[in-house]
Amino acid sequence: MQGDLGEHRRRRGRRFLWFFGVSSLPPAWPERAAWGTAPSLRAWQTAALRGYLDRNPRDFLAVATPGAGKTTFALTVAAELLGRRLVDRLIIVAPTEHLKLQWAEAAARAGLPIDPTYSAGKGKISSDYVGVAVTYAGVGVNPLAMRIRTERFKTLVILDEIHHAGDSLTWGEGVREAFEPAARRLALTGTPFRSDVNPIPFVTYRPGPDGIPVSAADYTYGYAEALADHVVRPVLFLAYSGQMQWRTRAGDEVAASLGEPLTKDLTAQALRTALDPEGSWMPSVLAAADKRLSEVRRHVPDAGGLVIASDQDSARAYAKLLRSITGEAATVVLSDEKASSKKISQFSENDRRWMVAVRMVSEGVDVPRLAVGVWATTTSTPLFFAQAVGRFVRARTRGEIASVFLPSVPTLLSYASELEVQRDHVLGKAKGDADDADWFAAEEDLMARAQAGEAASADLEAVPFEALGSEARFDHALYDGAQFGHEGEVQVGSEEEMDFLGIPGLLEPDQMRALLRQRQEDRRKVRKPAAEERPADSIADVTTHEHLAVLRRELNGLVASWHHRTGQAHGITHAALRKECGGPAAAVANAAQLQKRIDQIREWAMRKTS
Repeated sequence: MQGDLGEHRRRRGRRFLWFFGVSSLPPAWPERAAWGTAPSLRAWQTAALRGYLDRNPRDFLAVATPGAGKTTFALTVAAELLGRRLVDRLIIVAPTEHLKLQWAEAAARAGLPIDPTYSAGKGKISSDYVGVAVTYAGVGVNPLAMRIRTERFKTLVILDEIHHAGDSLTWGEGVREAFEPAARRLALTGTPFRSDVNPIPFVTYRPGPDGIPVSAADYTYGYAEALADHVVRPVLFLAYSGQMQWRTRAGDEVAASLGEPLTKDLTAQALRTALDPEGSWMPSVLAAADKRLSEVRRHVPDAGGLVIASDQDSARAYAKLLRSITGEAATVVLSDEKASSKKISQFSENDRRWMVAVRMVSEGVDVPRLAVGVWATTTSTPLFFAQAVGRFVRARTRGEIASVFLPSVPTLLSYASELEVQRDHVLGKAKGDADDADWFAAEEDLMARAQAGEAASADLEAVPFEALGSEARFDHALYDGAQFGHEGEVQVGSEEEMDFLGIPGLLEPDQMRALLRQRQEDRRKVRKPAAEERPADSIADVTTHEHLAVLRRELNGLVASWHHRTGQAHGITHAALRKECGGPAAAVANAAQLQKRIDQIREWAMRKTS
């Protein structure tokens, strides 16, 4: 057996190129390699590898934004350690069955045969393999068996998306017990933050400025850095609001506008109404997203779209809507289907337009051609948002842009505005903290359902609720932390909406910013003469309470966006606008005064972006 392993090492060694003294792997998916990666490692991967080899640590945490190439980095480390005989075996731990298969396929391309069918307690594997791939759930079922396997050899354990493991959770306890004796442990994550008080196994913590322990990564490569290096795509967020109507358990009918300041419960109910496939909001947004996809495909012919749904019933309903819109069947991926991995692989290789996936399947979707996304789930944790948006940022050609359609919900818009913010795992926060109470609890629940198979709509049926109707309106676009849009209400299907849906699919970031500003300004110039030419008897129409309400909503939305971008309190921003533009408080200001403040805050945003 030792002779077979030595021969395998010699065969594997001949496969690798040598780059600056270290081995250089091909990308995990060479047929669809991201721009700038082949045939050598990316700059951050080379720097991280050098740091690893110089320090030669037992534990190493690499934090890299989704799409940056964590898999390639980890497999390069594995090849180096195996080649230097510092380890004899490899164990890869992934969150889902699909990711486990992806790892095995990527490793095979790199000359490292991995058994993805292994389960704890199985015993021996074929001598053709140098390691196994398992899931966190599988480790949690029988950690002792995995520990025995780990102890038998000098083992490198790669812990993919380690943020899913926490000490008081089954997965975390199993991970610590199973892999404590490992010779080396390499932890990977694109989203290292958690909101509970449980330390992540094998992660180093150091006191922060306030004395609370904060996770310390050994190497960090964030979204902003990857964007500057053209490793990932920039993201254009397109937010849609609209009027919603629903009936409560008490029989009361409620009407509210998505995007207006509402209580947490009302916001959640308005969002559920918007996502109801029987209403008008989802068909309108899906049609808009398909128009955007058509524009992108003019420049990127195989670009695809992904709808992230809350449950299986909704996923199937959205697929029917897409078929009626496009005339083409959408690929539907459900978490409890055995064929889900095969469907994802097939979609990755073909040129079909749309795929619909249920919640946590999105974390296992590795389809570089995805360029347009629709957020159609009630899940709204920062961890899930970062992982979901990560499905669309994998760059293949310089100038590609990702487009993600969002409901105009404050929480989601804040995540979109803060996409480039780097977060670390902070210990010591109470689970009852208002901002952070259930971030990760929700994630663990979703992951458990993805592994065990979920009943369609089970959680939604527990809450009495009936959606009565919905309509969609284009609200605004978010790009590079700045907000762009048109004055007043923008109807779906209008020329004003097409100003944003029709943006070319290949643009450099500077070109994108300039084009968004230009289209916003051009539309403003067209509207201004039209308003001046309006007959005198129509003046009353534009000074009614409905128009004032529209302007106040627009102003409040811009102030909220400014808060997410700068941290400045809403009241301070409103006061600064009054000081700059004059006039009374927004509640009693006239249309001209409100419009002046809207123009002023847009100008601030443009100056800050420049």
